[in-house]
Order: sequence, then C-alpha cells, then structure tokens
Amino acid sequence: MSFPPTITVVIPLLNEQPALQPLHQRLLAALGDCQLQGTVASYRILFVDDGSTDGSWEAIRRLAADNPATDGIRLRRNFGKAAALATGFDAAHSDLVMTLDADLQDDPQEIPRFLEQIADGADVVSGWKKVRNDPWHKTLPSAIFNRMVSRLTGVVLHDHNCGFKAYRREIFDEVKLYGELHRFVPVLAAARGWRVRELVVEHHARPYGSSKYGVSRLIKGFLDLLTIYFLTAFAQRPLHLIGSVGLACFSFGGLGLVYLTSRWIWTRLVPGGDPLHLHEKAIFYYCITAVLLGAQFLTAGLLAELITSIARRDRPPASIAEVTRREGRP
Repeated sequence: MSFPPTITVVIPLLNEQPALQPLHQRLLAALGDCQLQGTVASYRILFVDDGSTDGSWEAIRRLAADNPATDGIRLRRNFGKAAALATGFDAAHSDLVMTLDADLQDDPQEIPRFLEQIADGADVVSGWKKVRNDPWHKTLPSAIFNRMVSRLTGVVLHDHNCGFKAYRREIFDEVKLYGELHRFVPVLAAARGWRVRELVVEHHARPYGSSKYGVSRLIKGFLDLLTIYFLTAFAQRPLHLIGSVGLACFSFGGLGLVYLTSRWIWTRLVPGGDPLHLHEKAIFYYCITAVLLGAQFLTAGLLAELITSIARRDRPPASIAEVTRREGRP
C-alpha cells in the first residue's frame, strides 16, 4: 500500500435523505483536513442507495454534481446492507476502504484515528461504540450477541455490529459478502490471517428517521453466526464437522445393534431362557435410525469435501502477506 494512501468512504443507505447533506459536509471537512495534513493522498465518497423511496437518490445526484470527489450507486431495489457494501467495495480502487452509516450517528472526525491504526500495522479497524445513544432494547441484545460472536469465533470485539470500520482494500479480494454477513467481515478477515484491531469511537443520537432493524435482526444474526462459525472453522474441511456427527451416530447405532444381537443370541442359547424379540424393543429402531443417519452424514461430508475441492481449485489455499524478490527473477 502506498503512503499516504488513497481512500474510499463507502456509505450504504436506505431512506436517509435528511441526513445526506450534513453528512456530506462533515465528510468533506474531515477528509479535506486529512489531505492537507498529508495522511491521505486523495479521497472518494461513495454513496450506495439500497432502494430508497424518500428522495435519497435525488439528493445523492445533487451532491455528486456539486463535488467531483463524490459518487453514487443506486441499486434497483432493496437488496440488503451486505449487498450494498459489496457493491461499494467492488467499485473502490483505493488503498483503503472505510464504511460508516448514513444516519449521522458516526462522526467523520474520527477518520484520522482509523488511519493512524492502519499506519501502525492494522489491516482492519473496527469501531466500538463504548457509550451508545440507543434504547436498552437495542443495546442489551447487541451486548449478548457480541459476547457470543467473540466467544465462538475467537475474534474478541466489543461491537461487531458497528458500521464504522476501515479496511485495506486487498481484504475484499479474499472476503466476499452475501446474505447479511457484513457485520462479520473482521471475523472473516481474521480467519484469513489479517490483523484486526478495535477503536473506541463517539456515538451520537440519531437526529433523523428511525432504525431499519427490528427483532428479526436477532434471529437472523444468530443464524448468520452459525454460518460464520462453519465458514471460519470448517470451510476447508467440512468432513471434520459433518463426518464427526456421522461417526457419532454410526457408532451409537452400531454398538447398540451389537449389544442387542449379543442378547438375542444369548437368550436363545441359555436353556429355559426368555427369548429376546428385537421388534418389541424401541431401542432396536433407534439404533437402526442412528446407523442410517450416520451413513447419510458421512456421505454428505464426503460430497461437501468434493464440492469444496472443486470450488477452491482456482483459489489460493492461504492468504499471502509478502513475498521476497531478487533481481533477475520474475
């Protein structure tokens, strides 16, 4: 990465028309100061309109017409924040990419502090809204969710949901977003060996509109967490997870059938004994079901390994940080 770096600020938004003009002014002031101080070579502000219906796109067009460093992308409908961010990342060709929300709760004056962390060796800098200006029914579930993510993934952050982040752009050559995985980019990057840090940022109360997220976000977030755990721990070895479950079921069912078979034989060898009738024992059917499930899980694991092998045929097996070069060698 060149120093001073170029930077693209990607701002996904949905129906935030009243906040766009003041946000744009604050961004211009903060980024202009960075350029004057020599910490940024050039900058670009990129608004990604995720299907707004309140006049946000018209406001973005006016801002882009008045300022050559401002651009906008309008999606045909509401595809979700992850899709909007991925669109912005694909359009960014700078050294660094920053993201922040368009609701004026993130302060652009914090940008130089993110740049300092990147210059100090960080690859991803995630904001931490240590003091939040949100109601308890948002902060409490968020705190529980953040603790679960940190515990399960090993990437300890206090605020995985914070949209105020800075990245080296090369990260998105390896980390691809889909669904609602945008909040897990630091986790996905850390799984590839990129260095992740956290930075305490100021959080303001929302001056316009209301939050676009409801209770359903908690359910989706938990399901996404399961996805992330699988992707980071078993993406390159799915048989280790699926096969382990299969072996456990197969072993339980197999041992149960061996035990029942031994009893069936023994009760018929002992004179005057009461013969065991397997079809009268519920455990007999449980054991058969366990064996069949185990065989299915093992088959699914092998198929997953085959699919993974084909999918990763053209991808590098690891993330390369640096390579030595000698004169006369390619």
